[in-house]
Amino acid sequence: MGALMTRRAYGFAVGLAVTFGLLAWVASYRVGQPLRDPDGLAGPSYIRLPLIVILFFLADVVPRVLIRNRGFKNFGSSVKEYTKRRWTRSRIALVLVGLSSFYVVYVAYRNLKGLLPFVREGLNDTLLERLDRALLFGHHPATVLHEVLGTGVSAHVLSFAYTGFLLFVPVSLGAALVWSKNVSTGFWYVTALCINWVLGVASYYWLPAQGPYFANRSLFLDLPDTGVTALQGALRNGRSRVLFDPFGTDGVQSVAAFASLHVSIIFTAALICHYVIPNRWVRWSMWVYFVLTTVATIYFGWHYLLDDVAGLAIGWAAVWIGAKTTGHVMRVQRHAAGADDGIIGVFPPESSPTDDQGTGSRLSGSSARSASRSDGLRARGSASRPGDTSQDKPSP
Repeated sequence: MGALMTRRAYGFAVGLAVTFGLLAWVASYRVGQPLRDPDGLAGPSYIRLPLIVILFFLADVVPRVLIRNRGFKNFGSSVKEYTKRRWTRSRIALVLVGLSSFYVVYVAYRNLKGLLPFVREGLNDTLLERLDRALLFGHHPATVLHEVLGTGVSAHVLSFAYTGFLLFVPVSLGAALVWSKNVSTGFWYVTALCINWVLGVASYYWLPAQGPYFANRSLFLDLPDTGVTALQGALRNGRSRVLFDPFGTDGVQSVAAFASLHVSIIFTAALICHYVIPNRWVRWSMWVYFVLTTVATIYFGWHYLLDDVAGLAIGWAAVWIGAKTTGHVMRVQRHAAGADDGIIGVFPPESSPTDDQGTGSRLSGSSARSASRSDGLRARGSASRPGDTSQDKPSP
């Protein structure tokens, strides 16, 4: 039973990674461009992701050992003992499978997104902008936000929230895989992330668009220089280089508006946190971050209103599909954090174990309790039967 639950936890993510990776390879071959491993803020994904997992592992083990030993006494042996007890083979295997699946899906996503201008002709920015203005009675949503929020401190706050996404995804991935008491709960999030990338690419190809900033920059000239404006300039220049000479650059074009994956992924994270994390500060922080990110997508002209609505739909669908394919349910299932739940004690649940031994222990415990109750019932039944006086006879 434990093995079945484990396979269910990672099986869909692995299948999705293989399928999506093959799709990216076929598309790249048909277009005549090589697959590329896109660099991120802290280097290539194949370096960044394992490094983050190692850092989370140290953050999980070192403080716990120091607190328990009240210092560095027996530090090495304590780290070894704790690692051996917590990091079983099945747990290590699940973490490696989760990282690998995410990496393949993410690289495939970036390549398929980069191939969009070479596969789909035409853009729908005019249609989406008209819809925005119709919904706000002739006003552009970004202009309204500039007037309401101003273009000073608010721009820098929203920029910090938006660019924080670049670190949020790999950091949240590491936290879900390393700090989850039950790795299958972490796999719910990993699977949902992968589904976000897949559905996001589908939406890009269904309704190609660049976004308000790239379609009409004049609306955003009054904004101060921030991390977002620097990022927008880099993406604009990168797109121009790729379109001018696809083989003369190692980068990928990364401009696509419909739907907003910033909105979908942060909503996914906030929703799963709402369901499983007992720490209310973490839950509320995630919802605040979701609101700030959503506002930032409109404020800086990354997305149209319909992009964000579609992002919400993708985020919800990713959580639902992830729950169905990993054996979870979309309802509140928080468990009180225990002493061994990590330095912030945010990841439950104890509802299902991470290896076969844990499952066997739970089943054995249940069987023992059932047998005990059955013995008690039989004893009470024997005592109550008429004519049975064996309980009153002295022992020989």
